Amino acid sequence: MKIAKKDSVNKKITLTDVADLAGVSAITVSRVINQPEKVSEALRAQVQKAIDALGYIPNQHASSLASSRSRVIGVAIPSLSNIVFTDVLRGIYEVMGNTGYKVLLVDTHYSPLEEERMIRTLLSQSPEGLIITGGDQTKACQQFLQKARIPIVQIMELLPDAIDMNVGFSHSQAGYDVATHLLAQGYERIGFIGARMDPRVQQRMQGYKLALEQAGKYEKHYIATTPEPSSICAGGELFKSVMALTNGTLDAIFCANDDLALGALFEAQRMNINVPKDLAICGFNDTEAAAYVNPSLTSVSVGRYEMGVKAAEMIIRVLDEQTIESKQVDMGYTIRERASTQRLA
Repeated sequence: MKIAKKDSVNKKITLTDVADLAGVSAITVSRVINQPEKVSEALRAQVQKAIDALGYIPNQHASSLASSRSRVIGVAIPSLSNIVFTDVLRGIYEVMGNTGYKVLLVDTHYSPLEEERMIRTLLSQSPEGLIITGGDQTKACQQFLQKARIPIVQIMELLPDAIDMNVGFSHSQAGYDVATHLLAQGYERIGFIGARMDPRVQQRMQGYKLALEQAGKYEKHYIATTPEPSSICAGGELFKSVMALTNGTLDAIFCANDDLALGALFEAQRMNINVPKDLAICGFNDTEAAAYVNPSLTSVSVGRYEMGVKAAEMIIRVLDEQTIESKQVDMGYTIRERASTQRLA
């Protein structure tokens, strides 16, 4: 491929320049850029080689106006720093990248008001679909999402009244099952620690409370929470708090996530409390560290990557006018039992 000499170093490269260099029509170049799935791999490579050689940057705004399609999918998550969402995003990006869509990502900072503002910003970019977290939107946000007339998937939890589509699992049932599992293992005085207390953490706590109430073993002072962000440090502080409240009588603690559980484990070790001989600890989310600490940490495993993949695939299927089996998908969860809750003989 021979590159034509530019008339001026300041000359703006156009789509026509790319077409001339690639030896195809301008319409073909536009199709490669905006609808890559509709052209052959060889043709995409031919046009991409010309794009790279010329340093051409497509005008996405103009392209979307011309085609009435933005090829953009908006994604709103509560925190870019929370490791829990890394795998979810990986699944979303993988599917969208393979289908030629671009992801526009925003961080809502666990605030319904910030989420409303960020989703307004996303909608101003004319996305073809949205993936948003949970069902804690403001009434105003729900209203303009319903009027957006684009496919929307709410992820991370099962919702009784989803705006459109929903992929997640029941946090309350998971909390209930963890408490029930610990009771079945012979633990009787089971505490709970939680941080930030967003709706999903509250649902886990409610499930835990229900299981203990049904077993006649619930005590209000078994719970210690904080509205502050979750961290290993917070887990240690909450552990000390709940142990003080209960005079050290707890024989198990369910932590709302693995950060808190790790903090509780490290603090227990500093206090010379043997885990699991004297105290069982269970986390949530089954992050990588859970399997590698000593003792290894029992945790609730949820398919975060698979959840991202499923949400993205549902958006794409709707945009491609294909049917979906169900508008709500329960991804389920698994309690990964490890050494931290296994009673020693």
